[in-house]
Amino acid sequence: MSTRTKFAELAPVELSTGSGPTLYGELSVPDGATGLVLFAHGSGSSRHSPRNQFVAHVLRDAGVGTLLFDLLTTEEEEADQYTSHIRFDLGLLAERLLQATEWAQSRADLQQLRLGYFGSSTGGGAALLAAAEQGDTVGAVVSRGGRPDLAGESLRHVVTPTLLIVGELDEPVVRLNEEAYDWMACEKELVIVPGATHLFEEPGALDHVARLAAHWFQEHLQPL
Repeated sequence: MSTRTKFAELAPVELSTGSGPTLYGELSVPDGATGLVLFAHGSGSSRHSPRNQFVAHVLRDAGVGTLLFDLLTTEEEEADQYTSHIRFDLGLLAERLLQATEWAQSRADLQQLRLGYFGSSTGGGAALLAAAEQGDTVGAVVSRGGRPDLAGESLRHVVTPTLLIVGELDEPVVRLNEEAYDWMACEKELVIVPGATHLFEEPGALDHVARLAAHWFQEHLQPL
């Protein structure tokens, strides 16, 4: 009998590994899930981001577990409101994502789940930076309106299947995603959502993103 705990509803969790500060998040694992997606939010955001909450809901409906958590501590968030420098510290954001990965890997009730990353804005770059370090331990990455270019040379070392999603009208970010796409040698796909801007606020745009992400994770987060 499986020892995996089922969290049909959102369960509050504390991510403490000894390698960094305690981070706070929300975990949900639908019955029968084979994958768990860790969310790396973008600049000035948190686990309460309505866009990431929406995507997470769609993923759970598709049978994929989700872990949304705050990459910054309360003190860091308060300081960043005045300086705005921490939210662009890609190394720190990736380090926190790796800490959450370590936490998930250490739990007996989650060890059967294949891990994936969903990153938005600067979190997209952090997800790819972390994926480059994790190798094939991470089964899939999806970036929504992300900045994969911020991962720099690490893009060449990403082996994880990666889906980049960008809004058609988010022209500067489209170009940056196209450049990053060319640097990557892994299984990859770039989808430009017609008529969408950076935050995918247009009718149906975020739903399109969520369905693309759900399909990508369903396909790639299968047991080894």
